[in-house]
Amino acid sequence: MPTEILRCCVIDDEPLAGNLIGGYAERTPGLSLCGIFTSAQDAYPAISSGEIDLVFLDIQMPQLSGMELVSLLPEDTLVVFVTAYDNYAIEGIKSNAVDYLLKPVSYGEFLGAVNRAFARRGAVSRKDVPEDKTTGTEYEVAPGDNEHIIVKSEYRHRQIRKKDILYIEGLKDYVRIFVEGEARSVMTLLSMKTLEHNLPISDFMRVHRSFIVNLSKIHTIERNRLLVADKAISPLVTHEIPVGDSYRQSLATYVASHCVNPSD
Repeated sequence: MPTEILRCCVIDDEPLAGNLIGGYAERTPGLSLCGIFTSAQDAYPAISSGEIDLVFLDIQMPQLSGMELVSLLPEDTLVVFVTAYDNYAIEGIKSNAVDYLLKPVSYGEFLGAVNRAFARRGAVSRKDVPEDKTTGTEYEVAPGDNEHIIVKSEYRHRQIRKKDILYIEGLKDYVRIFVEGEARSVMTLLSMKTLEHNLPISDFMRVHRSFIVNLSKIHTIERNRLLVADKAISPLVTHEIPVGDSYRQSLATYVASHCVNPSD
């Protein structure tokens, strides 16, 4: 996780555009959204007082433009311009902005800007930035203590005991964590690689490109699949997990090392 939180705000006189960027900020670990403003004048008191670290700023606004506001900001305030016009790019570069995003802004582009903001601040390394196909980087899950992990899910942080995890399924940009006794999985913006790194290899194994299993929850092992049992639900519920070709040997080694009646 980042070593610090960046307090941010969004300034855009178009409410839909401002709410979009604000929604991106709310779902991104490491950012704390302090407000969405429709004018530079409304936002200026909070920014000038030092309460804001990062500003997502529209350029063309009435009364006080984004470029004019930048000249009034504290020197250490990070700025990401968000605009529908590309003709301000040179001015944006001259103002030492972190990034210059053209509307409509995708979440991947937003994460790229967040990456550069953290790099500019020097608070974290690149491995601590959210994963997205456009950035190739990601946030690490908070390690918590040796028994728990903490992940961000649905705008909240969820603490999960490692021993309660049944298995993890990787999707395109997210992972689903299936917890013993819970009907709903916990979905979070994270890569399989990062989550695998934060789980003990003695207790968890990746058995497929898209699946990590808790070894203690395995009920049945076959050549091409596993059955993972949720013993907290009665009657017993099992989940079928495929075994990938490139992971089959690791699983076979695990079976051989734990089998009390190995074949001759």
